[in-house]
Amino acid sequence: MMMPRQSYAPLPPSYVPNTTLSATINLDEEVKLTETRAERDLQESLAEIFSIIVTIDELEKAFLKDAISEADYTEICERSLKQYNSILKDETVAAAYGSLDDFKQEWELEVPRATERIRAGMPSTALVAGSGGGGGGGDKGHGMGMGNGGGMGGGHGNSGGHAGGSGSGNGNAPSGALILEATQDFITFLDALRLGLLAKDQLHPLLTDVIHAVNKVTDRDFDNRGKIVQWLITLNQMKASDVLDDGQARELELDINSAYQGFKSTLT
Repeated sequence: MMMPRQSYAPLPPSYVPNTTLSATINLDEEVKLTETRAERDLQESLAEIFSIIVTIDELEKAFLKDAISEADYTEICERSLKQYNSILKDETVAAAYGSLDDFKQEWELEVPRATERIRAGMPSTALVAGSGGGGGGGDKGHGMGMGNGGGMGGGHGNSGGHAGGSGSGNGNAPSGALILEATQDFITFLDALRLGLLAKDQLHPLLTDVIHAVNKVTDRDFDNRGKIVQWLITLNQMKASDVLDDGQARELELDINSAYQGFKSTLT
């Protein structure tokens, strides 16, 4: 004969209720996880970062499976990176966050795709030639989520032009205005190096402008285009106040000048 199942977990024989403790607890009172508003704001910011990291990882998976359009992927990824970096501008949050690896270890996050995207600091559509990053005519603005500011910074970006496809790689002749813009961005970046502007928060926005301007002209790969991407990733992983040494500055100037020559070769 089966014993009837109890609707509650049985208490151990040694359990004795502590009436004194029970009397001091108000079961109707909200349990507060933080004592001050500053602590609450910090916890909310860290929770936002957690959700953004998970979102980026799921977004990357969806993009790889063609479950989301290129334009939507680019827009959501840029916005997520911008939010991530904006939160980390707060020094208190940045100190509690530590590094991406520290945060992942603390909260047992397995997010390899988000890790790669955050370290790159840009959507894959902006980094890979021929991915459609050469759309037409988006206005420049602040919001790529990397560059100026603390942590990984706020940076300059292009708010549009990822789905247009006015680049020369798809059979349409690039407009003279877009070619001029890209040329000016290359020259501006190289001039900044020669003037001794070697801090991450000075160089990263300018190099971001270069890759966006190039993508609007052509979606074809060209000699040393990959150098632009490599330096974007290198700069993105530096602190805002970090400065390139003389050797790095010379190497960067050489690489970007070589990329500029490769870019010009696609126009002939």
